[in-house]
Amino acid sequence: MRIKPKLDVHTHTIVSGHAYSTIQEMAHEAANRGLEILGITEHAPGIPGTCDPIYFRNLHVVPRDMYGLKLMLGAELNILDKNGTLDLDESYYRILDIRIAGVHPLCWDGGTKEENTQGLLNVIRNPWVQIISHPGDGAAELDFEPLVIAAGENKTLLEINNSSLIPSRGKLQARSNNLDILKLSRKYGVPVILGSDAHTSFSIADYTYLWELLEESNFPSELIMNHQPDEFLAYIG
Repeated sequence: MRIKPKLDVHTHTIVSGHAYSTIQEMAHEAANRGLEILGITEHAPGIPGTCDPIYFRNLHVVPRDMYGLKLMLGAELNILDKNGTLDLDESYYRILDIRIAGVHPLCWDGGTKEENTQGLLNVIRNPWVQIISHPGDGAAELDFEPLVIAAGENKTLLEINNSSLIPSRGKLQARSNNLDILKLSRKYGVPVILGSDAHTSFSIADYTYLWELLEESNFPSELIMNHQPDEFLAYIG
């Protein structure tokens, strides 16, 4: 089962420190690929080599309509610990178009499966957070059923991340974890979002490794946000 993507909202530019395209290169390629919405979510300060927080305070100078698409500029916040602490505060959330949050081993201090799950639940319930990035990549041991239920209750989207399944990344649990998330999301009727996690313009809206999972889980297209721009914008508020 495949959809025609019209949005990709988890991408990075050179500003994140380990990505390789500029804002304009990303936007131009997204438009060429027929997208209507592109989200650029630079890594927040917990990741080595990323931008200084002042970068986010000047985003107002960047046009939000570029090459015929809607540009959403935000951050991929780091979930730092089992309590769900994030590495930017509310003063930054207010100036971002989009806010996603995820666990990265470089700046993660986790605990037991139960503790980690509670921390993610705290983030899902944070009214500022709209998307949880790559919850199934294995960086934290989690119980996915309560996360899916809470995601539905709070209209926080769980991301099914294509980059996590690239074989060279060696994330051995990513396939089975993401399959579990999809099956639970289908069971509870909770929508998900596909994420390219593109670190170069050539990877925008590339969901190569996800189509098989969507097919295997018999996941309904109406619960995938990537081909429904208006529904996506309404859902995240």
